[in-house]
Amino acid sequence: MFIRQVHYLLALAKLGHFGRAAEACHVSQPALSTAIQHLEEELGVTLVRRGQRFQGFTPEGERLLQWARRLARDWEGMRQEAALCAQQLTGTLRLGAIPTTLAVTPQLTEPCQAQCPGVTIQLLSLCAEDLIRQLDRFELDLGLTYLEDPRLKGFRTLPLYRERYVLLARHPDPALAAGEAGWVDIAGLPLCLLTPNMQSRHLIDAAFREAGVTPRVMLETDAVFALYAHVRCAGLYSVVPHSLLSLFEMRQEVTAIPLKPELSRPVGLISRIQDQLPAVPAAVWNIAAGLNLQARLDALINAMDQPMPTND
Repeated sequence: MFIRQVHYLLALAKLGHFGRAAEACHVSQPALSTAIQHLEEELGVTLVRRGQRFQGFTPEGERLLQWARRLARDWEGMRQEAALCAQQLTGTLRLGAIPTTLAVTPQLTEPCQAQCPGVTIQLLSLCAEDLIRQLDRFELDLGLTYLEDPRLKGFRTLPLYRERYVLLARHPDPALAAGEAGWVDIAGLPLCLLTPNMQSRHLIDAAFREAGVTPRVMLETDAVFALYAHVRCAGLYSVVPHSLLSLFEMRQEVTAIPLKPELSRPVGLISRIQDQLPAVPAAVWNIAAGLNLQARLDALINAMDQPMPTND
């Protein structure tokens, strides 16, 4: 019963509404409210501010929520370890990924599902700040993000590949298509880029500043597919991580041109530092460590330069 009470409390914290929390936990609202009251009685403190509706947590409740998250995490880890002992690894992996790494996640999830068919994966697209926060609050198991972020001190990291930036174009100038392009060379092109709030854009802006030029940005978007669509259909150019080229393999209608000086950044998995990772994230971590993602992603640049197949 105690573990159920903890999960009810966490559902209330996440949803901020007794009725929705009860629905998420598949119990009636009175049952959820009574269970939380019993938890308060057992702990000897009031956790929830009550009125005609949920009014938030008391200061004591806010402090104890962190312990509740740890308890729920440890319980799930215990269940996973028990399943592993029975040689039937089951459970859920909660994986957060920053948007520009989402294209790479199938190369991680596919071998995980092949080797651990009893594991379900919940994949969330999150900004780096939210990803770190949710890891800290035990709401995620692993994160896929940039590893040079100073906020990662105190996290366990596993480098997977270096993201390399390329110029994406449909009909580039022959002088550009012949080799590598410099940041000064591309600043005057009509560009579509990710929005300024995204980490990838910060890196691109810094490269232009270092080159002493101001880019001609015609369109900004927070959607990767919108970048591709405007390169392919609107005659714009874009600067993207080469890992995103895996999204465009089916349509070899654009060219990826390496940029000099090269702009790159390490990407990898992160987790909270713990004495022992639960069985499911530990298994995924070990699988990821054996992947050669760098070679796979670097090969995409050459693949984009190949001529389109004909229907002869």
